[in-house]
Amino acid sequence: MTGAPTVSDTPWLDQDGQKPLVQIKGVTKKYGDVTAVDNVDLDIYQGELFCLLGGSGCGKSTLLRMLAGFESLNGGSITIDGMDMADVPAYERPTNMMFQSYALFPHMSVEKNIAFGLQQDRVPKNDIVDRVHDILTLVELQDFKKRKPQQLSGGQRQRVALARALVKQPKLLLLDEPLAALDKKLRKQTQFELANIQEKVGVTFIVVTHDQEEAMTLSSRMAVMDAGRFQQIGTPTEIYEFPDSRFVADFIGSANFFEGRVTEDSSDHVRVQTDVAEVYIDHGQSVLVGSKIWVALRPEKIQIVKTDEPVSGPNTVNGVVDDIGYLGETSIYKVALPNGQIVDVTAPNQSRPTSETQRITWEDKVAISWEPSSVMLLNS
Repeated sequence: MTGAPTVSDTPWLDQDGQKPLVQIKGVTKKYGDVTAVDNVDLDIYQGELFCLLGGSGCGKSTLLRMLAGFESLNGGSITIDGMDMADVPAYERPTNMMFQSYALFPHMSVEKNIAFGLQQDRVPKNDIVDRVHDILTLVELQDFKKRKPQQLSGGQRQRVALARALVKQPKLLLLDEPLAALDKKLRKQTQFELANIQEKVGVTFIVVTHDQEEAMTLSSRMAVMDAGRFQQIGTPTEIYEFPDSRFVADFIGSANFFEGRVTEDSSDHVRVQTDVAEVYIDHGQSVLVGSKIWVALRPEKIQIVKTDEPVSGPNTVNGVVDDIGYLGETSIYKVALPNGQIVDVTAPNQSRPTSETQRITWEDKVAISWEPSSVMLLNS
């Protein structure tokens, strides 16, 4: 997608515009005394690539299976394209599901795997040929149509499974950990391929994943789940840069946390006194002077410099390098602060050091600092 976002790109912001394709209202699912999904509400719009993100046991896959019709509801309702799904069996829903295992038929060729569902639906033969050809072209597998699944790479099998799900032209495609079987490098490449295919076909995707990077790369919006509930719903930028809680800030990416007390609250700035520094934030937030609050900083938002002389002032702390992780394109510095807290700082390795004196190393005295706009204030 290019250019600035328009209302059509963000239908969830257009209160008077299109109705949601999927409406989840008060949905609850229990297994005995265990509540897997706990009274959740969610609207998803036509053309979205929506990710349900969370750790194992958070309820994301259970919710996906309820959308597909594989699990019953203990409470609430699911509506797809204006139709209540309460009494609609899985095989009659306007959905299709792509499983983590891909579930391809090993004895069938690529084109026969893709055509299988259409044949079961008794689609005319000529239409099957045309639709299989079109979808093979879309996923760039037209030269592999005669091969069997075992003759394909992991990424190619993933695209066959996607093509088989899309060829039936569902209104809603449900994907359960679709990239989990791929190695890390291929998974990164396939994330962009999957997003590009979704944009071309315009089908609404709901993707379940535990991979934060995958959710951030793929989604137009995402919901972070924990203990059967949505902790925050928003775009990747909103959730990463403006988390609602310490849980979300810690779950998405990594963050350093400082507990402090609000000393000044103005319409355009806030001051917080922590154990290690005075923190100045250049944007207003509804907080009470004297209240306890958490300050959070992403490691990449912190600057680090070597210094033999202590540095003072707001948004600045002195420390000593306790450990280093060299990752090639970046380095992670673990900096011990005067109160004993360890802070992670991520710095890009933009140039090669010409001598050891330019390199920050173990036991170096350093000063870390951050911009006032980089601070996240968390009430919970």
